[in-house]
Amino acid sequence: MPMQTSDPRVIVALDFADLGPARELVRRVDPSLCRLKVGKEMYTRYGPHFVAELTKAGFDVFLDLKFHDIPSTVAAACAAAADLGVWMVNVHASGGRKMMEAARDRLALSSHRPLLIAVTVLTSLSQSDIEEVGFAGSPEANVLRLAALTKAAGLDGVVCSPREAAAIRRAVGPGFLLVTPGVRPASAALDDQQRVMTPAEAIAAGADYLVIGRPVTQSPDPVGVLRDLAVQAKG
Repeated sequence: MPMQTSDPRVIVALDFADLGPARELVRRVDPSLCRLKVGKEMYTRYGPHFVAELTKAGFDVFLDLKFHDIPSTVAAACAAAADLGVWMVNVHASGGRKMMEAARDRLALSSHRPLLIAVTVLTSLSQSDIEEVGFAGSPEANVLRLAALTKAAGLDGVVCSPREAAAIRRAVGPGFLLVTPGVRPASAALDDQQRVMTPAEAIAAGADYLVIGRPVTQSPDPVGVLRDLAVQAKG
């Protein structure tokens, strides 16, 4: 599904331990400036009601739970996410073709079908981490292999490091979404990300959406940061 040019490219990661600061940030920003990502911590603490609160406020929600299980379980979980009205949901590509195809087929039956993407290699993993878990080859080689598998399984795109975006784009062509965490403004700290780029670099490399957390959520002026990021993300 190609991205519309009016779509905000920035997805803000709501990685908060408490509901109050998350709600305060949501109150200050606007759906025209960003989409929102709800990950494992906030979903575990506050559940589907929090997701419904965000969608009711007009935000597109990326439910980032990285499903990875047997095909029937993942398919059912993706259907449950669709029932929440989320904009995007993800699975682990390393769960295999059958798992991804089961999720794809189940979502095709939903009245509200979210985008379905797959995680390739977590952006926190370095070369030594890849070797330690037993994957042969470089992070980029594993990303390319899993991205090709994801496309073959009929999903909408992948999560990948911006440093692999250009290689994936060359391999899979247009119309396949690249969602990139590991994006930081030049002045921001790396935090726990290893393979990072600036927003402009990520867009130039072929990224469609940029997942950005602490540079926005920990800023005293999140709206100002988002407006600056929007300018950078125009490419």
